[in-house]
Amino acid sequence: MVGLAVGALLWSAGCGLGEPSTGSDGAGGEGAKGGAAAGTALAALETSTVKEEGSKDGYGRERFGSAWADVDGNSCGTRDDILKRDLAEVEYKDGDDCVVASGVLKDDPYSGEDVEFRRGASKVDIDHLVSLSDAWKKGASEWEPAKRIAFANDPLNLLAVNASPNRAKGDGDAAKWLPPNKTYRCAYVAGQVAVKKKYELWVTAGERDAMRTILDGCPEEKLPEGDAPTEAPDRFSAK
Repeated sequence: MVGLAVGALLWSAGCGLGEPSTGSDGAGGEGAKGGAAAGTALAALETSTVKEEGSKDGYGRERFGSAWADVDGNSCGTRDDILKRDLAEVEYKDGDDCVVASGVLKDDPYSGEDVEFRRGASKVDIDHLVSLSDAWKKGASEWEPAKRIAFANDPLNLLAVNASPNRAKGDGDAAKWLPPNKTYRCAYVAGQVAVKKKYELWVTAGERDAMRTILDGCPEEKLPEGDAPTEAPDRFSAK
């Protein structure tokens, strides 16, 4: 499935919380002072568009199409694709090689714990690194439906995680929420930067500063890549 390499990169070891910003613009650490290296998340962040947060008016989950659509045409929904990518010890429903019935999320990126997945009453969520409502307020409200559907199902923006910290996150950006597991914060922020750059979403000044604070502590963190299209096939629709 598209995104296998991306999933592996997002699971790579992150770094701890960087030192607080010291400059008036929020910059701090060697990465910002010396110029970020090409191909890093920090370099990508420094070229991101910074604007005020837009309105949430008009937002609804349906604006991003049906949940977990099979946009890549592999006959499996996006949720099962991500479960297969991120879980260990996967077992399938009724011998099917698509519908994941159970598995184990090893070293959950948000909590650092092992979490068992059981279909129906699971402690595992599939998180949008950049939430749909955050995207809506930072550019997605102006998109065509095909782009919103692609965004909602892009493996670059999806991660199997412990449900408890994920629900505490809500739709918060990096200025409002970071994973309790500090060792994953570099990879988490790098993933958000990658998604926002790919889809040309902006960041707020506070969000940019929060991201920079983390990435200044790991200036060599690479920008994740994903080759999923930014428009869904014509057979999909959204309001």
